Amino acid sequence: MEGLVLLNALATRLLFVLHSLVGVWRVTEVKKEPWYWLLALLNLSLFLETALTLKFKRGRGYKWFSPAIFLYLISIVPSLWLLEMHHETQYCSSQSEGMSKNTSTKEDFNQTLLSTEQTNRADDLIETAKVFVNNLSTVCEKVWTLGLHQTFLLMLIIGRWLLPIGGGITRDQLSQLLLMFVGTAADILEFTSETLEEENVRNSPALVYAILVIWTWSMLQFPLDLAVQHVVCPVSMTTRGFPSRFFCQYSADLWNIGISIFIQDGPFLVVRLILMTYFKVINQMLVFFAAKNFLVVVLQLYRLVVLALVVHASLRSQRERLKGEHRRPGVPAESGVSPGAWAGGSKEGLAIPLQALPVTSDDSPLTP
Repeated sequence: MEGLVLLNALATRLLFVLHSLVGVWRVTEVKKEPWYWLLALLNLSLFLETALTLKFKRGRGYKWFSPAIFLYLISIVPSLWLLEMHHETQYCSSQSEGMSKNTSTKEDFNQTLLSTEQTNRADDLIETAKVFVNNLSTVCEKVWTLGLHQTFLLMLIIGRWLLPIGGGITRDQLSQLLLMFVGTAADILEFTSETLEEENVRNSPALVYAILVIWTWSMLQFPLDLAVQHVVCPVSMTTRGFPSRFFCQYSADLWNIGISIFIQDGPFLVVRLILMTYFKVINQMLVFFAAKNFLVVVLQLYRLVVLALVVHASLRSQRERLKGEHRRPGVPAESGVSPGAWAGGSKEGLAIPLQALPVTSDDSPLTP
């Protein structure tokens, strides 16, 4: 079992590194500058995290946060930024040119295979790999960028699934988290592909930067596991008042509401409203997803109010119960006489214990 944990930890981080290197390769192909390979140095932090995790945690994850996914974001997000900001590669050529390129590359591929039959097997593999890479290079840059976005989100979900879980999260909570990530990833992909494809958006570099900033901000929810981890409140926290009990009892729900309002649906709604009102970009999908974001924000606020009312009602019932206990008549502990005996008016038969008086210095016998 320990070996399987180590294997999953290493394999997942290796997939992260390979996908990041593919993104760096695409940047160097687009920019035609080899020094962009320096972006691959961002993976050094992931190698360091892997070594520390294997040494101190035996491959296990952490309780509230996933450093591997966070460092993977650091290594791949700059490449996607550069690809999105490269305006010249956002428009594909005509279909006829693409077909001619495909046919020419197929002919080159067949000729290469025929010529390499006379060489040894190692040369065959090298030449085949070169032709395969050349065929990939002929794919439209817009398709490449969209494919990197799609595989990036899939890697986040699959990688979080394969990473060994830590001590603070159960498999049931992990399944809930993965289901949340699937819905979140679909909305994020729709946000980037829908907004950045508009020509009015591409003509405004400041707007492109703003959209990419919101997109990067929304990615910060993937390393967090707080939305599914419920905290067990101690008794002392439940008696301090409304804020302490509210934040302790519904910590996971509050994190989920906060992520939706401040990290994803709220910022997405603001960007879509700006596109529709200021830039006059209106289409059917944009209106639909703007309405969807608005409904999610309203429902999350409604849930927040409901949770607050539940805690307030619980505290009020607790205070009323304590007041009822204080109103009960007390029983005298020293005399041992019940209140009903005094209320009867008859003092016969009541044995009142006499207390010995203290001996003073005047009454004490004189000592010679």
